[in-house]
Amino acid sequence: MNRLFGIGLVRSRLFRRTPPTPPAPPPAAGFLSRLAPRTLRGRLSLVALTTAALLMTVLTLVFNAVVNRHLQVQADDELHTRASAVATTVDTSGSHVRVLETVNDRLLDANVWIYAGTRLLEKPPSTTADNPLTLAADRLATRGGGACATVHAAGPRPIRLCSRPLPERGRHAAATVVTALDLAPYRSSADTLLLGSLILDGVMLVCTYVLTRLAVGRALRPVRTMTDQAAQWSAVASDERFGAEEHPAELADLGASLDALLDRIRAVLRHEQQLTGELSHELRTPLTRIVMELDWWRGRPRSADETRASHEVIADAAQSMRTICDTLLNDARESVRNPSTAPGTADVVAVLRRLVQQLDAPDDVKVAVEAAAGVPEAGVTPALLERIVSPLVTNAVRYARSTVTVTVSTLSAPGAVGIDVTDDGPGVPEAFVGELFQPGRRADRGDGHDGAGLGLPLARRLARAVGGHVSYDSGHVLGARFTVTLPAG
Repeated sequence: MNRLFGIGLVRSRLFRRTPPTPPAPPPAAGFLSRLAPRTLRGRLSLVALTTAALLMTVLTLVFNAVVNRHLQVQADDELHTRASAVATTVDTSGSHVRVLETVNDRLLDANVWIYAGTRLLEKPPSTTADNPLTLAADRLATRGGGACATVHAAGPRPIRLCSRPLPERGRHAAATVVTALDLAPYRSSADTLLLGSLILDGVMLVCTYVLTRLAVGRALRPVRTMTDQAAQWSAVASDERFGAEEHPAELADLGASLDALLDRIRAVLRHEQQLTGELSHELRTPLTRIVMELDWWRGRPRSADETRASHEVIADAAQSMRTICDTLLNDARESVRNPSTAPGTADVVAVLRRLVQQLDAPDDVKVAVEAAAGVPEAGVTPALLERIVSPLVTNAVRYARSTVTVTVSTLSAPGAVGIDVTDDGPGVPEAFVGELFQPGRRADRGDGHDGAGLGLPLARRLARAVGGHVSYDSGHVLGARFTVTLPAG
């Protein structure tokens, strides 16, 4: 036997399905998740820093583009001014272009090329015919019209060249002046501005991050306080609430949400206490039967038939306790998911007759079940129907003088079944009618009964959970009458 058990255990382990292992996140995603801040203040600060960095990057690029464009325009203006000065030394009045000698001729000849048509007349002394600057000047003169170009002729130092054509006069020859300017000072100014803007951006980003953390931390301080208060109040089920006064709109919404959460927690605690009380109330009767049977069985020797009868009573009481627990727990679960859900149907007359047969009624009290013809089934389970009607019938039997009548009828409202529980007892005191269905309330605690005041509230709550109702007929004169309304199945 042990060997077979071991083989079965090994086979169960071999054929046991291993749950699929969830795919591991990519290494980059895991690394980024570890780097991400875990606090709200850190995340908001990071968002502010990223936004500021993007904005400053765009502004820096635009600013430096505008600066470079402005410096280039200044350089072109300088070249055009120098070309205009050189043009005053060029004589195009004759059939040939002549360059006049002036006092400042050496200054004017620096970085200047003069062309007669496409023929080079003069060039800077420091350049040759195959020099890149001379070749670039040749291209500008050949192109005609006023044009500019940038040439990197001496390593990384850029040179700007601009051409200025001299106007033709009738049949006279045309001339072109090309001037050059070193852009290194302009580029140095642009680089200095770029470096200054980057340093300023870095300082602004550091200040933005620090100020954002300080501001967010100060803004979240009331939230932290409210969180601590909510945790403390929920632990002791306090009646204190935050309210919406003297709070900004965002904190007022948060306070309202926390107040609703605290109310739900308190309702859950109250529901748990009520469920505990209802269980203890409903389990008291079958538990008492078990204890009485055990005491009676142990009081003196019993025959086999008497012992078997005691066992049947104990088993029946235990089954009743199990049914009570299942009914109340299922009702508690269904009330959380969907308060209006009531699966199953029940034959009302059959359930009530079985309930009456199981009652431990006194010999002088007669319990009768009366039903009209054509009564439909109720839209609840038999166990739940029994739990709804049982407290009403038990109370009626407890206080009746001689008669308890359970009447089943079809109500005028479509799809409804009515159950009236009537007794000929003293009835409910008029002053107590308003508290009749409140948990833990009893009209007279010294009447000799051990009830806890939970039966009627339990019956009403279970009936409402399935779309029905339990009410007391205050107009009934002799005794008491309770009416149960349930949906038809």
